[in-house]
Amino acid sequence: MSAKRPEGMRAFTTIWGGQIFSLIGSAMSGFALTIWAWENQGTATALALVGFFNFAPMILFSPIAGALVDRWNRKLVMALSDLATGFTSMVVLALFLTGHLQLWHLFVTGAFAGLFQSFQWPAYSAAISLMIPKEHYGRASGMMSLAQWGSGIFAPVLAGMLIGKIGLGGILAIDLATLAIALITLAVVKVPQPERDPQEKRENLIKDAGFGFRYIWRRPSLLWLQMVFFAGNLMATIAGTLVNPMVLAWTNNNATTLGTVQSAAAIGGVAGGLVITAWGGPKRRIHGVLIGWLLAGLLGYTVFGLAGGLTIWLVASFFDSFFGPVINASNQAIWQSKVPPGLQGRVFSVRVMIAQITGPISMLVAGPLADQVFEPAMQNGGVLASTFGGIFGAHPGSGMALMITISGLLMLVVGAGGYLMRPVRQVEDLIPDHDAPVPAAETDRTPAD
Repeated sequence: MSAKRPEGMRAFTTIWGGQIFSLIGSAMSGFALTIWAWENQGTATALALVGFFNFAPMILFSPIAGALVDRWNRKLVMALSDLATGFTSMVVLALFLTGHLQLWHLFVTGAFAGLFQSFQWPAYSAAISLMIPKEHYGRASGMMSLAQWGSGIFAPVLAGMLIGKIGLGGILAIDLATLAIALITLAVVKVPQPERDPQEKRENLIKDAGFGFRYIWRRPSLLWLQMVFFAGNLMATIAGTLVNPMVLAWTNNNATTLGTVQSAAAIGGVAGGLVITAWGGPKRRIHGVLIGWLLAGLLGYTVFGLAGGLTIWLVASFFDSFFGPVINASNQAIWQSKVPPGLQGRVFSVRVMIAQITGPISMLVAGPLADQVFEPAMQNGGVLASTFGGIFGAHPGSGMALMITISGLLMLVVGAGGYLMRPVRQVEDLIPDHDAPVPAAETDRTPAD
């Protein structure tokens, strides 16, 4: 008699465990490729472009991916996304071992992986909504944040130590082994499919991909909530894109220091994930979102740019990442409660696009702005050095430090500004839960989509 496949919370926990291994491998290879790219190019623009070519296809294709997630088997979609990531790692490994790896190869393989990664998040989110009760949505999001950030505690340090011994090729091989573990855990669990509304008309794919836009546009509270993330992510991605090159420039390419800073950020993310997993988040989820943005900007990137030394970098990195799981879990719980599971693939993919399309924009802007404007302006004799040199110094990395602090201050403004907007502040009252027998409020109601 065959063993029964894990279901419900057991299934989610099994998938979660596999993802921890996969994320550790991915974080190690990402760190090693960052060092490789910096040693070969030595510019913030080069590192930003690697992120851009991975991130842009993931965001731009997400509406189509969301429509397909709601049509296809979600377990299969998750597996295909992981397999595509593994394929790109194999290609990069082969190019490196044969001595042919160049920076543009990372652009191409990153774009291919990003295309398939656009399926992963809406598929996982929509599957989790059916696997566990809604009162555990916040905890599940906290556990996913815990896995994401937990992988970053040791991965940068391990990669920094191992890269001199086993090289980039060895680290990429570890990445492939951990990905295999994630695929095995996914294979052994049962992932439920949503019941389809018999009255729902099947649109053609392009029109179906636009469903998420229409759904969010007709619900102003959800739209403005995503605009908060649009603005916050714009600032956070500019700052985040510059952290690695700033630390490397400031410390004369010290990979150990960079790994320590990244590990401190990961510890903060784990601490935030543990807190939100045990706590479940505030009763009013919107407070977790807005206060989280405010404190992440104030105690995180604002302080990071001002620091100018390892100790404060570690503290600021911890606090910036600590509030990330609180923000994301609170926001995720709102959306999972408000949007019916059968629509979440299409709606959540558009939600990601609105909130994170700032990522490619920020990555394209941050590198050239740092290399061509802020860095020269903050060196001795530069136009900004006389004003800000006493705070940020006048040496490599100073211009990027100033940009990071400005971004952190604007993140603070985003969190505080959300409280001034009624559609955002009262989103949980204005939009009824999808399973509510009677709508809790008439405001924001629209005809059936």
